[in-house]
Amino acid sequence: QVERGRGSHRAILWEGEPGEVRTLTYQELLAEVCRFANALKAMGVRKGDRVTIYMPMVPELPVAMLACARIGAPHSVIFGGFSPQAIIDRVEDAQSRIIITADMGWRRGKPVPLKANVNEACNATTLINKVIVFQRGDGKAAMTPGRDYWWHDLVRDQPDTCPAEPLDAERMLYLLYTSGSTGKPK
Repeated sequence: QVERGRGSHRAILWEGEPGEVRTLTYQELLAEVCRFANALKAMGVRKGDRVTIYMPMVPELPVAMLACARIGAPHSVIFGGFSPQAIIDRVEDAQSRIIITADMGWRRGKPVPLKANVNEACNATTLINKVIVFQRGDGKAAMTPGRDYWWHDLVRDQPDTCPAEPLDAERMLYLLYTSGSTGKPK
């Protein structure tokens, strides 16, 4: 859309709980995606690395997904209402070493402790060595030094350009889990 001269057109109009409104143009969205893609690369994420995303419904969720796609890192999105055990199951199946989350989210007017759920999952698996946390709430989430990083700190000095990684059409873009009668991811 940016290359076609539509950079100033609205790409995302977001209305969140408890009532915030944000608009991102295609140009702004591209810049945010590139900054976050560069932040992921600075954290050591490379083409083929699998990234788990456990976020609320905020514009940074598609930014994270598009940033992973831009650098060729398949991503697995976990519904923000799922339990720590669901995080563990999907992280272990995907062999993901990084989780992108938020300190909290909102669901039906109630706060959801996303970072606390991730902390519990991290205590039960040795795979996760990096957690990126978007500040959605008051920013008072329990952070583990050397493992946990604030999104805003990582993107602050990143350039807003990042060439897309060339990939074969058959390369994995994302992992999508379904659950059948067992409740386990498939």
